[in-house]
Amino acid sequence: MPIIWRTCPSIYFSGVKAATAIVSSSFDFYRACDMGSKLSPSASRQSQSGYFDGQLLIAMPGMLDDRFARSVIYVCAHSEEGAMGIIVNRPAERVDFPQLLVQLKVIGPDEAIRLPAEASSMLVLSGGPVDTSRGFVLHSNDFSIDNSTLPIGGGVSLTATIDILRAIARGAGPGRAVVALGYAGWAAGQLEAEMQHNGWLNCPADPSLIFDSALDSKYERAFRMAGVDLGQLSSDAGNA
Repeated sequence: MPIIWRTCPSIYFSGVKAATAIVSSSFDFYRACDMGSKLSPSASRQSQSGYFDGQLLIAMPGMLDDRFARSVIYVCAHSEEGAMGIIVNRPAERVDFPQLLVQLKVIGPDEAIRLPAEASSMLVLSGGPVDTSRGFVLHSNDFSIDNSTLPIGGGVSLTATIDILRAIARGAGPGRAVVALGYAGWAAGQLEAEMQHNGWLNCPADPSLIFDSALDSKYERAFRMAGVDLGQLSSDAGNA
């Protein structure tokens, strides 16, 4: 199926710093740490200080914003200046991974059928409503690109350069990965306010849930991970 450029714009894979800096013109997640190898896993996870990076956000049943209804979001960065995450249970429309590689000229059209099995079946997610022309790869921490990979914690990293797509296409990428187009972003204090208004439940992330392909069941499974019975849950939220 050919990609319709008017509804599926060309994908721009930039460095993680540039890709996440656009969440808000008023803040830059990595202003103090300058990305990549300079950012240690311990510095990137601040959940003990009240931040949610490296955790899952699960939309509560009373979520009024249709863009996030029944969504499960992996939080990639969170600080006093804002937050950024990737929806991990919603497929992208009208594009699969081989088509994406062809569109970005990583491979030629005739090479799509010769991709490694892992690349052919790679999930492409709708990562969120913000800037859907940008791409990100969430992946296991057995793969890293200097100054371009952000180690988040719990065995999960984020890379947003086209080099990781080239590596995946030739079978030399991370052991587990998903591609996401777009992201979810919150300005300073916005996520905290939504938590206080019972918009989200948070719980520790499990890489097996992030990377598996059973998208339709992730919402229910995320609640089970948080120790919550979705069938008995009201719109009142709390932290797991």
